[in-house]
Amino acid sequence: MSSAPQSRPWDVHRPPSAEGRTFLINGGNAGIGYFAAEQLAATGAVVLLGSRDAAKADAAMTSIRSRVPCAHVRHLQLDLADLSSLKTAVDRLDLDHLDAVVHNAGVALDEPPRRETKDGHELMFGTNHLGHFALTQWLAPLLSAAPAGRIVTVGSFAARSERLDLDDLQSTRDYRPKRTYGRTKLAQMSFGFELDRRLRAVGSTVLSVVAHPGGALDSLTPSRPPVHVTTPGERLRALPAGLLVQGKDAGAWPVVRAVLDSEIQGGQLWGPRAFGLRGRPRREPVPPHMADPAVAARLWAASSELAGTDPNLGFR
Repeated sequence: MSSAPQSRPWDVHRPPSAEGRTFLINGGNAGIGYFAAEQLAATGAVVLLGSRDAAKADAAMTSIRSRVPCAHVRHLQLDLADLSSLKTAVDRLDLDHLDAVVHNAGVALDEPPRRETKDGHELMFGTNHLGHFALTQWLAPLLSAAPAGRIVTVGSFAARSERLDLDDLQSTRDYRPKRTYGRTKLAQMSFGFELDRRLRAVGSTVLSVVAHPGGALDSLTPSRPPVHVTTPGERLRALPAGLLVQGKDAGAWPVVRAVLDSEIQGGQLWGPRAFGLRGRPRREPVPPHMADPAVAARLWAASSELAGTDPNLGFR
């Protein structure tokens, strides 16, 4: 009896063509977002860089075009820390559908004081989680109009060791920047898994997938001047770390696969192969604390209230 044909191995250096498709990458002007944009541009897709800084977006687009001839890239003015601006930003897209959005943009603060967004939310929680949560509502009609819309939420290895404090989501009582950052990434990942459960419940064609870059260091990342410059000395000093972690170019691989691989299913988690820290992308088991339905339901209700969204985020 013949076995079913095996799909070809995933080649991170030669992803499949995505010509005719359109992807939005939040925070596409730097870090993981930049390399995801560069790699997706090479597939022939139209890639939109969501960024609040036009000069940084222009630099990123110039860099991508210098490496990807005929790249179709453009900038979308997007400030996730200003919730009232998001509908206008989406209206400016002027699209009839969107094939995928990558919820990647993030703020990471290393030290106090605690800062707030224009809306009065703690800056990291307000940007990293609430901004993406609210943006999803405005993108819902465009994603639903695509043949196979996809929402890829970019989490972090830091979320593995954190737990949400549902009574202090905005760190008003106890603010420790690194812990707050890890919790915002956990909130994002919990949202990604809960979103897929809700999409399945209403029979949506849109999938929600979660990916993370593992351990991705600037010092192991190839230079993309002026977006990012790594000196030879920095690379040399980082070589021992390269046994365990990787650069942000490789950190983008699970994200790119989560966008493109037609065999990926909603609710999956993708990360690097070796200990979840480095290497080619593979599917990972979802840690129980990230997929706890009771925690996710409380987080969802609180997020909807804080962001002022439709409880179903526009999906019916």
